[in-house]
Amino acid sequence: MEFDLNKPYCRYFSEICAIPHGSYHEKAVSDYVVAFAKEHGLEYVQDEMFNVIIRKPASKGYEEYDPLMLQGHLDMVCEKNPDVEFDFQTHGIETYVDEEGKLRAKGTTLGADDGMGVAEMLAILADDTLAHPALDCVFTVQEEVGLFGALGMDKSLLRAHRMISLDGGGETCTAISSAGGVNAITTIPVERTECTKPVYSLKVTGLTGGHSGGEIHKEKGNANKLVSRICKEMMKDGLDVSLISVNGGSKDNAICRESVIVFGSDTPYETLQAKAAQLQKKISVEFEVSDPDFTVVLEPCTADYGMMDEKDTKKVIDYMYLCPNGFRHKSMAIEGLTMTSLNMGVVKTEEGKVIINSSIRSALEEAIDDLIDTLSCLASYMGGTTETFARYPGWNYNPSSKMRETYAKVLKEVDDVELECHAGHGGLECAVFTQIEGGMDIITCGPKAGACHTPDEWLDLESWDRTWKILTGILAQCDVKE
Repeated sequence: MEFDLNKPYCRYFSEICAIPHGSYHEKAVSDYVVAFAKEHGLEYVQDEMFNVIIRKPASKGYEEYDPLMLQGHLDMVCEKNPDVEFDFQTHGIETYVDEEGKLRAKGTTLGADDGMGVAEMLAILADDTLAHPALDCVFTVQEEVGLFGALGMDKSLLRAHRMISLDGGGETCTAISSAGGVNAITTIPVERTECTKPVYSLKVTGLTGGHSGGEIHKEKGNANKLVSRICKEMMKDGLDVSLISVNGGSKDNAICRESVIVFGSDTPYETLQAKAAQLQKKISVEFEVSDPDFTVVLEPCTADYGMMDEKDTKKVIDYMYLCPNGFRHKSMAIEGLTMTSLNMGVVKTEEGKVIINSSIRSALEEAIDDLIDTLSCLASYMGGTTETFARYPGWNYNPSSKMRETYAKVLKEVDDVELECHAGHGGLECAVFTQIEGGMDIITCGPKAGACHTPDEWLDLESWDRTWKILTGILAQCDVKE
């Protein structure tokens, strides 16, 4: 399958890939969208956060129908393989098509989440042959770090009360709900003295990772949790561990694939090495299906900081070891739906503190509050504090949806299959837009894609072609009058 740049949505996606657009660095791609609007003579608004709204008048014969909102986000998760030299702030994404007809990136995330949605909107805006009601195309920023763009934009600028979110894949399925969430940041203060011992790094690597919403129920290994567990077991067996630093993960919404603890120790290297190998063998049994390449690497190294004493070492390791993580509860009403989870996505060390970032998700606000209290209580025992930021709402299921009816009808015509409805555990901007005055009837629509938030991310090109027919078919059948 060729990545055919003659297809407008493919061409626009290729142009987006050439522009660095990680979260918090969306200005360039936002300006690209504005330049597109100017080139096509379309009305637009760009706010201070770099969200963009582009309006397109209804096509002939659709002037009396309710306006429709299309929405996707401009930012991408920036993850790469350890052996890849790549600067997400200066380099464009390099793509290729694999033998199965899937579009991938060379050693990095692809950014199909949600470059595919942005490209589809641009293709729709540029095509005057399509039938559709008046359109508000909404390009948001900072979605991947807390839905900040959607939360911060001026909703009074929006005319529509029905919406197609283009930040979702599956081709034959649509989302019907999403979890709310919050980031919980625990800070543990530490003191240091000069390290007079040999210094070692203990790295957990080889894990598959994944989206902390969409894949948390698979109970994959979290490198931050595992590296603390290994140190805990070493200390329990009497090996000397004087913590210097711990650093793992780069995104709170990605299951941590690699984490490194640096420590000083008077225990002989051969003893430490033997224990690390023993623990790798012991723990790997738990992850032989989800993470078969789980690896523990112990090596001599140098230190960036002084070492912590026994008390501070213990409180940092104990917090990481005891901190709840992963799948917590499932829904008793919707089969297969994860109700509550949290992910220790990022741990980093600074001079006088260790910072642990956990992403909490639940469809129940009460469950989110309970986990915040749990982390705060645990942190207090370790002399630390927990603060929260970027709380976002959930999207509750609406049993009556004209948009879902339209999607089901068009899908039957194009693919001759029934529409599937998916209640998800990820956070979606849909939830933000349901809160505007008058409400919002929402569907999600997108091609088959997977492994988002990892360097294994892929986009099925044949599915994208079919989904384009579905999407444009939905636009043509959005014949609801005010």
